[in-house]
Amino acid sequence: MEHVRDLRLLPKAHLHLHFTGSMRPATLLELADKYGVHLPEALTGGEPPQLRATDERGWFRFQRLYDLARSCLREPEDIVRLVREAAEEDVRDGSGWLEIQVDPTSYAPRLGGLIPALEIILDAVESASRDTGLGMRVLVAANRMKHPLDARTLARLAVRYADRGVVGFGLSNDERRGMAREFDRAFAIAREGGLLAAPHGGELTGPASVRDCLDDLRAARIGHGVRAAEDPRLLRRLAEKGVTCEVCPASNVALGVYEKPEDVPLRTLFEAGVPMALGADDPLLFGSRLAAQYEIARTHHGFTDEELAELARQSVRGSAAPEDIRAKLLAGVDDWLAVAPVA
Repeated sequence: MEHVRDLRLLPKAHLHLHFTGSMRPATLLELADKYGVHLPEALTGGEPPQLRATDERGWFRFQRLYDLARSCLREPEDIVRLVREAAEEDVRDGSGWLEIQVDPTSYAPRLGGLIPALEIILDAVESASRDTGLGMRVLVAANRMKHPLDARTLARLAVRYADRGVVGFGLSNDERRGMAREFDRAFAIAREGGLLAAPHGGELTGPASVRDCLDDLRAARIGHGVRAAEDPRLLRRLAEKGVTCEVCPASNVALGVYEKPEDVPLRTLFEAGVPMALGADDPLLFGSRLAAQYEIARTHHGFTDEELAELARQSVRGSAAPEDIRAKLLAGVDDWLAVAPVA
């Protein structure tokens, strides 16, 4: 029998986890029952829904399921529960630092407005971090399907709460809509306010969207970024600039970006020297959490424990964690390697 180390014990940072998508399936069922929300079988069948978002109809179905799940988050106590459970799941998977991504405008109508919604989320994050010991912060994300002026409003709000737990600013939803440059002012506001720029790119569209994130938004991290593997020059640029790609293998396969786990270009990115932070994206819809992404690297791409440890280090280095937490997690990675694997 092969001897391997437990990937759940490998200290790591989690940099790509969406708010509603972090929900436990059982929690969704309970909240839907509480509020009388009818859920389709895709969300109640006990298995991840069959998704394919490489065409607009498939993306619409994915977004509809996500919106249905989000509609079950209606009271502050629902937010508190979701955040606490997300933290518990991350701790179980070896995460020592989590940056959870949220667009507070999606929750504002039921939580008393944009500012109250963000404050409820930040209070929940502070409480969950204290109770679980997990370092936890928030990345506020604009929706590229909405007007760029909305993104500027969110960027100003994110900067206002930089001392309350907001560490970054993102741009999510269908990257086939809305040019990155239309959001350049919002990202300038965020950067000038000391926030890390982490837009989505290079998932549903090709390398050009990654270049746009670099050129127009001056991204320090790229959400996904896997399609950069199709352009060797772009890979060199990412490696030279040290831009971390938040790669979500299970998500890529579930949404049809790649057919099989072994098709996700983890090895290409790794060997090109592009920093990566493996992420779960939306476990509610894709069926796997953080440690499972490392298992994909091990099982389908032949990553050794030394290479998996380096992936964990890259996730920590790409994070907004304070230096003391980074040092602790990096030392923990070395300790993980120092322990002999077991059968």
